[in-house]
Amino acid sequence: CSSDLEADLYDASGKQVGRHYGGPTWEAADGSKVLGEVRAKDTNFSSGSIPWLLLSAKTTSGEGLFSRVQSIQRLNTTGGAAPATASAAQAGQEIRVPYTATYAFYIDKP
Repeated sequence: CSSDLEADLYDASGKQVGRHYGGPTWEAADGSKVLGEVRAKDTNFSSGSIPWLLLSAKTTSGEGLFSRVQSIQRLNTTGGAAPATASAAQAGQEIRVPYTATYAFYIDKP
């Protein structure tokens, strides 16, 4: 995911709480951020969907929602996998492939 691509993040009630972009980085509306690092990947996922992931927090910044995150799970993915075939004109190009996912954030207790 390149840094110019981003997705909106919503809480369980449907309220927008931040955005997700390359890094992978999650940034809350309050300015706090967490940069993730992949630790495990579930390769037993649906065809056409990106894999479920377990990430650890590589760095955090700011004060707020993501400032104490220690790990992140990407679950329940739908879509997002690269097309199985591409035309010669598409070779080497970056394309956006829509997907949805549930992200679970785990924090350190104070």
